[in-house]
Amino acid sequence: MNEIDFTRRTALVGAAALAGGLAAPVLAASAGQLFSWQKLQALALDLARRPYVAPPPPPSGASAVTYDALNSIAYKAEATVWPNSPTPIRFFPLNRYAHTPVTISLVENGRARAFDFRRDLFTGAGHLPADVAGFSGFRVMAPGGKSDWLAFQGASYFRTSGALDQYGLSARGLAVDTGLGRPEEFPRFSHFWIEQGPGNAVTVYALLDSPSVAGAWRFINRHTAAGATQDVSFVATLRQDVERLGVAPLTSMFWYGEGNREKAIDWRPEIHDSDGLAMLTGAGERIWRPLDNPPHPITNSFADRDPKGFALLQRDRNFDHYQDDGVFYEKRPSLWVEPLGPWGQGSVTLFELPTRGETEDNIVAFWTPAAPARRGMRYQLDYRLRWIANEPQPTVARAVDCWRGVAGRPGTEPIPDATRLVVDFTGPNLTGLDRSSGVEAMVSLSAGKPISTAAYPVVGATNRWRLIVDVPHKSGQTTDLRAYLKRGDTALTETLLYQFL
Repeated sequence: MNEIDFTRRTALVGAAALAGGLAAPVLAASAGQLFSWQKLQALALDLARRPYVAPPPPPSGASAVTYDALNSIAYKAEATVWPNSPTPIRFFPLNRYAHTPVTISLVENGRARAFDFRRDLFTGAGHLPADVAGFSGFRVMAPGGKSDWLAFQGASYFRTSGALDQYGLSARGLAVDTGLGRPEEFPRFSHFWIEQGPGNAVTVYALLDSPSVAGAWRFINRHTAAGATQDVSFVATLRQDVERLGVAPLTSMFWYGEGNREKAIDWRPEIHDSDGLAMLTGAGERIWRPLDNPPHPITNSFADRDPKGFALLQRDRNFDHYQDDGVFYEKRPSLWVEPLGPWGQGSVTLFELPTRGETEDNIVAFWTPAAPARRGMRYQLDYRLRWIANEPQPTVARAVDCWRGVAGRPGTEPIPDATRLVVDFTGPNLTGLDRSSGVEAMVSLSAGKPISTAAYPVVGATNRWRLIVDVPHKSGQTTDLRAYLKRGDTALTETLLYQFL
């Protein structure tokens, strides 16, 4: 990773997240102050009972710290906090994209002391205007300090580089009124407390604040060769009603893939950080919903009770499918959300925006509790985030490729007002099955019936079956498809959800 790993897309996300001055007052811990998770929860509850106070305007000089300037500024290696530990810490300066200061304290032996900003902590400090004095966030370095694997910066955004040492999608603390046709609210982590341990982990505590909510967050962060895990706990109280509350929100980018080749104006075959939303329902059903770059903003909600998990995945790990030897989309991490305890009734919400380029995050997924989010309500939830290269081993075959084109038999006139969907499933439970094995395709549509359906093993491939469906569909209408393969009463594949727009 670069010394300042700050991509243009990160810059745009930070700018959107911090627009409008949605920030919290800085609450600094004095040197040596007693600190605990319980004390932070009490602080957050007290904050929620008081009116929201926006932070002062950002320093005017922050606008001069551009993308190019950031790449010439580096935190000095010799100023690294805990340099000989498994989790060395370095800091980000204020800049055009993350311009509201955060207060950062270090916790040792149950006491917190503020870590103060100094200009001499950075090389290339001549690029920092005189009034730019503050941190915008921090990152956790790998041992040796050559690269980082975890970063918190901008609103309540954070991310890790996963198992393949390549940043991609992001997570955030909470989503407020996302996908409602008006500017959403971006709650902000205003103060961080960082503590070594337990073991080789690093624990990050954060105070979240916004006009609608205040709360306390705790992240226990671990990094291994298999990727990164974060055990997340939060307690939050609403200051006012929220129309759509998003728990464990994930943010990613999908420009185009094999299924929407008409958007491929770039020479690279595919460009996306994630290619699908995966869900493991409370009833144990595995669901796969390929992502799209829609013609207009669209929101889909998938009702569930006590979900076992949901994720934005990058399933396609084939370099040849991207041909990008600069940013390596095939190495972008997948991110699983695993509830720790029952979450009750609600829905996984997927919000997709149109995008014309790879610098714009246009995908958001989160859990929305079914009960209306009213002023004074208190939320206390726990979950695990797994930033991994491969997904947890499924018990059924997965959808690995999904193409779309004209309907009808090749070599004949296309069927008017219809679209062909071709999906390949692969998995060890398909071993030995052939056309005489009694495999059936179960396909249903939100309106009408499929024109034709076929399912068969792909010639020359092992454990790979192909589903072909011709769907009646007129441009401008929305048709939802649900499909899976079964044998007798046993589902052989995950359930594919596909939306024709």
